[in-house]
Amino acid sequence: MLNFNVPPVKNSTGEPVWKVLIYDRFGQDIISPLLSVKELRDMGITLHLLLHSDRDPIPDVPAIYFVMPTEENIDRMCQDLRNQLYESYYLNFISAISRSKLEDIANAAIGANAVTQVAKVFDQYLNFITLEDDMFVLCNQNKELVSYRAINRPDITDTEMETIMDTIVDSLFCFFVTLGAIPIIRCSRGTAAEMVAVKLDKKLRENLRDARNSLFTGDTLGAGQFSFQRPLLVLVDRNIDLATPLHHTWTYQALVHDDFHLNRVNLEESAGTESTPAGARPKKKNKKSYDLSASDKFWQKHKGSPFPEVAESVQQELESYRAQEDEVKRLKSIMGIEGEDEGAISMLSDNTAKLTSAVSSLPELLEKKRLIDLHTNVATAVLEHIKSRKLDVYFEYEEKIMSKSTLDKSLLDMISDPDAGTPEDKMRLFLIYYISSAQAPSEIDLEQYKKALMDAGCNLAPLSYIKQWKLTGNTEPNIVFRNYVSYTSSLFLKNLVLKQQNLPVTRILDNLMEMKSNPETDDYRYFDPKMLRGMFVVGGGNYIEYQNLIDYIKGKQGKHVLYGCSELFNATQFMKQLSQLGQK
Repeated sequence: MLNFNVPPVKNSTGEPVWKVLIYDRFGQDIISPLLSVKELRDMGITLHLLLHSDRDPIPDVPAIYFVMPTEENIDRMCQDLRNQLYESYYLNFISAISRSKLEDIANAAIGANAVTQVAKVFDQYLNFITLEDDMFVLCNQNKELVSYRAINRPDITDTEMETIMDTIVDSLFCFFVTLGAIPIIRCSRGTAAEMVAVKLDKKLRENLRDARNSLFTGDTLGAGQFSFQRPLLVLVDRNIDLATPLHHTWTYQALVHDDFHLNRVNLEESAGTESTPAGARPKKKNKKSYDLSASDKFWQKHKGSPFPEVAESVQQELESYRAQEDEVKRLKSIMGIEGEDEGAISMLSDNTAKLTSAVSSLPELLEKKRLIDLHTNVATAVLEHIKSRKLDVYFEYEEKIMSKSTLDKSLLDMISDPDAGTPEDKMRLFLIYYISSAQAPSEIDLEQYKKALMDAGCNLAPLSYIKQWKLTGNTEPNIVFRNYVSYTSSLFLKNLVLKQQNLPVTRILDNLMEMKSNPETDDYRYFDPKMLRGMFVVGGGNYIEYQNLIDYIKGKQGKHVLYGCSELFNATQFMKQLSQLGQK
């Protein structure tokens, strides 16, 4: 698209054609995790601007548009044509544009005498956000429209639910057009996931029926990793497991997710203290942003690792860098030796080649230093979170609850401890206990817990919703949501050993992918629109499930898994939705 919808010439040394990129908020969110400003510039993008911002005319430069085909966007594009802003216009729509809206653009082009300037018009079918090679999310703008809360509102109308399902299906359709493969669809019955499956199956069938205009013919089919095998799309409903999204985790990426947005982490860093007439006081915290991208080798290697391993690896990288830096300094010192004696000349000769090699590797060394500084800052901020909220204590306690182990401290004592976590941490802990219990606590015990939670400053609205959720049969008490990490040390930064315990979504995928008979999945519906193994969660997903799937598939040679969700939330965001549902 950024090369005017022409495949770039390999090994071309020519200068790129300079152009401007115009996107809306949806387009910005799709591009942001994939390409840096530098990479855009390397592709000839001199300016990248929001469609609805004030833009000056650049009449001798082509413009590439990447927007949703909304009425508001079409109106603004027509205005651009009338104002003769650019030399030529390459119009790319994130989802398919309707015929009526296409006619609106054509009429505007005719009225502005700009028909020849509209060079190309494309439906790109890119209405999803790729966060990893094997992870995607449907949307970021207006994500509350497809949220867990939106789908599970007690007062939702049929029309509103239809709109939500259509939004999800449009994005999933775009995903499979991009993948170039027709999936076999499996889903649980009587859930929002089933509604999505029925609609997606219908949309895929309708596209296949039109042989001349089908998006699944010719060069697109069989491209990439699915050339010999049909992908399996497993659609699951968030209600199969509400414990995991609330769980205090211990892996790097999931811990960072509190401050993580479209692969960028935003952190407040303590700036120490400053002297004032009244004495020392803390300085204002600095806000910093860091991109954690595919080119960050440290992040790619350690994002799924337990946090103590990450801290240790940062230290090892720092020591390695310092050793290389010291070597460069030593060589520089030798090269500055004065005197003409034979020993000095010999030493100079021996080390010239080494110094030349060291200098040539300087850019790599500087990049290594940048990544070390980045992850030192991020890991330090995460460590402050762990210390201030006692996240290690919560983690250990939740593991014992989920695995039905003996608790060394009562739940009431944990909730009542003023030094252990925030009110939200305490509520998350209690909800996990409530969800994981085969039997709900008695009314007397529940009132005691509720009083302790209120005394700790907790909002009880999420409990109201979970209580109702459990009563309506949305939970399966026989499924024990076991944590997959255990402690092996009493140090603050405990060394953790990952147990290969599969979370519910991973178990479901395993049953369906390996065609195992299991009560959990025997009743799943089967759709084959044509007569990936992938997991998609309707109602929201999280990095804990994603990492569990990635760990699972490592043992399945020659098989791939992709994890997608209607939205990606952290525990705080999920708690907010539960609270809003509880208030209903």
